[in-house]
Amino acid sequence: MEQSILQSMKKLLGIVPEYTAFDDQILLDINAAFSTLHQLGIGPEEGFEIVDDTTTWDSVVTEPRYNSIKSYVGMKVKLMFDPPTSSFALDALKNQIAEYEWRITSEKECYG
Repeated sequence: MEQSILQSMKKLLGIVPEYTAFDDQILLDINAAFSTLHQLGIGPEEGFEIVDDTTTWDSVVTEPRYNSIKSYVGMKVKLMFDPPTSSFALDALKNQIAEYEWRITSEKECYG
């Protein structure tokens, strides 16, 4: 099933698809998460970015073992766009992001 990366992030943030006022900021945050993934050795050699809601997850997640990239990008976008106000929730989100970075990197190192 093809799913727009931008639209899935808006859904995660509780923003209806028709509301586009925050699209530019969300796109910046999505691309920042993809930049971090690139620095971790994940994705195309030249990097990956999206510019609108036409880019789908299947263009970046090409193997099921990398499905966690979707959750990772979602957590990074949430942290940048709408961080939790509670320090406990913020720490939990940061710890989960760090775990996903480790797991995604380990997957890449172990299985290519």
